[in-house]
Amino acid sequence: MRKRRFKLDKTKITVSLLFIAALLVGCSGGGGGGGASGDGPLNVSIMTMYYTPEPPGKDNVVIKEIEKRTNTKLNITWVSPNNYADKVNVTLASGDIPDLMLLDNAFTAQVRTMVAQGALWDLTPYIKDYPNLMKFPKETWTNTKQADGKNYGIPRVRPVEGGGFVYLRKDWMDKLNLEVPKTIDEFYDVLKAFVEKDPDGNGKDDTIGYASFVDQSGMASLGQLQNVFTKTNGDWSLVDGKLVNVNLLPGVRDALVWMNKAYREKLLPEDLATLKNSQAKDLLKAGRAGGFQDTVEAAWEPTEELRKTDPKADFLPLVSLNGYVNRDSGFFGMYAIPKTVPEAKMKKLLELMDYGASDEGSDLASFGIKDVHYKEENGVKVPTEQAKTDIVAQQALGQIFIKYDKYLRAYRSGMPSDILERNKQIIDERAKLSVPEVAVGLNSDTNTKVGTELGKKIQDMKTKVILGKAPIEEWDRFVGELKNDPDLLKITEEINASYQQRISSSE
Repeated sequence: MRKRRFKLDKTKITVSLLFIAALLVGCSGGGGGGGASGDGPLNVSIMTMYYTPEPPGKDNVVIKEIEKRTNTKLNITWVSPNNYADKVNVTLASGDIPDLMLLDNAFTAQVRTMVAQGALWDLTPYIKDYPNLMKFPKETWTNTKQADGKNYGIPRVRPVEGGGFVYLRKDWMDKLNLEVPKTIDEFYDVLKAFVEKDPDGNGKDDTIGYASFVDQSGMASLGQLQNVFTKTNGDWSLVDGKLVNVNLLPGVRDALVWMNKAYREKLLPEDLATLKNSQAKDLLKAGRAGGFQDTVEAAWEPTEELRKTDPKADFLPLVSLNGYVNRDSGFFGMYAIPKTVPEAKMKKLLELMDYGASDEGSDLASFGIKDVHYKEENGVKVPTEQAKTDIVAQQALGQIFIKYDKYLRAYRSGMPSDILERNKQIIDERAKLSVPEVAVGLNSDTNTKVGTELGKKIQDMKTKVILGKAPIEEWDRFVGELKNDPDLLKITEEINASYQQRISSSE
């Protein structure tokens, strides 16, 4: 007798079992953890990441203050961003999911499967009852919707303006009598002057125009310059109602020709293909490079370092080039609530996160207690040494409890008021013409399987052209093949189907 063989999908089994467990717990009414019915503090387990050297401890004074003000008992598992994705995978597969769990990537195959299986709370009907969460931008909620058009998490909100784009040494431009560039050609001329006209005045031929680099998976700090040529934010461009992979557009070819010329004329680092992000920043802080790509407030980091020896040093974030600047998605991950949490407690968790999105809750989490952890100077919160001791920072508790602030990317600690006000003006100007990413959260199973390798293949050819190891005609030939690549054709079909589903679900 011939035996039949079955191939089991472990992920689906795990999630299915989790879903069954969720239903059982939900029916039994267990797992409330106290507080949901008013009997003492609400026990809340949270998993999130931190960007401070060390995470806050359980006896952290600000955590205790938040607990007091919200009648909760917070059990926070802090995970380094270096291995957060691995921790998420293990935790989701285990089924032992905390009450609030930061999913730094809200659209992994594992998360999509859990949504399909009903293992996470659909928060869509409840959000309207929490006024501070409703202050998040419309894009924030739209871009975190899953394929069915529903929200299965509370977004870790971020501003939509002020994201990564080009910034340049304003003091060098002033010294060389250069105008702030508005086009990509003017930008090229500025970089050329930075390299050839000794902007630091040391009499040496040792300055780099743009501290850029690429990596195996993408254009990295040259990404926004590519976007300037394509007028596209991300990998997909909407052409005649359909999404087309950006690498098939003529704008990418134009960008590669421009970058190859810049590389040949030594406006870009010689070791562009191996340079790391930290090394590029070191070039800025050493006064050797005139530009980089980062968020608006991040331009203060090298400025602050240089001003220790040069008070006039100044990196200026540009508003746009060729009328283009990117608009961000409005979120960086989301906090999901598993269906193992009963509805009454789920509402209490939303209440807690709504407090965290208020002025009081967000300021307490990010800046701590006034006159203990910060001082008010000219309307700016200046952290004290005690803030460092108690690990009070936006990079820690501010990753859980955060309000929407249009100007979040305008300010960094220690920044003078004139830079802050200038950054706010830049953000306002960008808002008039910024371009959103149309493909945020769209799904392609084929891309999940082969997209990484395909992306590396594409980037490898781009890098060769930029470095002059392959002529632009090689890129033309490569694009011809890419247009008929079965994997990319399938990815394109699936991405467009996902896009159409999103449109129909939002109508």
